[in-house]
Amino acid sequence: MEREALRQSQRCLIKVGTSVLTREDGRIDQRVLEGIAAQCADAISARRSIVIVSSGAIALGVRQLGLQGRPKRMDALQACAAAGQGQLIRLWSEAFAPYERIVAQMLLTHADLADRERFLNARRCMSELQVRGAIPVINENDTVAIEEIAFGDNDSLAVQVANMVNADLMVLLSVTPGLMDGKRRVSLVRPDDLSAERLIRPEKSRGGSGGMTTKLNAARSAAARGIATVIADGKNPDILRHIIAGDDVGTLFVPAAEGMGSRAHWIAHTLRPKGTVVVDPGAVDALIGRNRSLLPSGVVSVTGTFSQGDPIDLADSSLKVFGRGLSTYSSTELEAIRGKRSTEILGILHFHLGDEVVHKDDLVILDQVAAIHAPDKT
Repeated sequence: MEREALRQSQRCLIKVGTSVLTREDGRIDQRVLEGIAAQCADAISARRSIVIVSSGAIALGVRQLGLQGRPKRMDALQACAAAGQGQLIRLWSEAFAPYERIVAQMLLTHADLADRERFLNARRCMSELQVRGAIPVINENDTVAIEEIAFGDNDSLAVQVANMVNADLMVLLSVTPGLMDGKRRVSLVRPDDLSAERLIRPEKSRGGSGGMTTKLNAARSAAARGIATVIADGKNPDILRHIIAGDDVGTLFVPAAEGMGSRAHWIAHTLRPKGTVVVDPGAVDALIGRNRSLLPSGVVSVTGTFSQGDPIDLADSSLKVFGRGLSTYSSTELEAIRGKRSTEILGILHFHLGDEVVHKDDLVILDQVAAIHAPDKT
């Protein structure tokens, strides 16, 4: 039943990892790349829209610069990305050329998508590209991305782009048949099934920065948005055709029955909190049980340094984080008004930005979201 729904998918995001695109010797596997392009072209001919998130620039740059292996220093990695990105987009362009499909390169960082205006600008650009028949090929902008503005892996980037384009299917191509339980492939993971986490081994993919942990996190995040995700073997020459046909291949992460809205997902899964606000039991009940805004009277303590409009985590008295939202006031201002009535704000701060510390429209209750994960820094 769940697999049959994949046949109706219209907006597909395909993430291709470095280990899928390269051979054991580190060279690009042209056969695999061209096969993925052919399958994507078939999907487009069937009136599906396709967005590709592609790794591989650093691996290509390693060879371009004559290095013996993937470097560890950030500046060397950025140099490899700069040298390899042009080669990567050329290879994708050549792979789609027989199908008369135009490829458009987009390079993004976490900072691009964490800024709401830039997020919406990127969405509009991507939409226009697809209207014009072009295929967006997206990668992290590794030439400028440092820890503070980086996703850290393209699995995390993929789910944010899937949210951006309102995808209904995300495919994470790997070099394994899917999530494995020993030698057995796990066919299906439901939103309320948390047993999948115990199957993860702490390892990275060959030549890349991710691994099954980052794929599981991305799949959980996509499920919360209402996006079906399949982790599957990208070396299989017909894997995309099988997935879209609803065949039992890879591991399908079933989406939540009622997915989050795009903005709520952006707050919960894209933004990185700048601080934490502990609230009293009455406020917890009002926020979770009655869909209320957070008022200063419910704030017990403030940690971290943040500005007006920054994302913050909300925690209960046991310090368990249960919500994430956008703060109306800075950390300094909030410290001054915590525990006070809203009518006292003007007298204390000598200005008034609103009665709420976090408005309910800027708040997501994380307990209602399946497996919130911060992006892995690998």
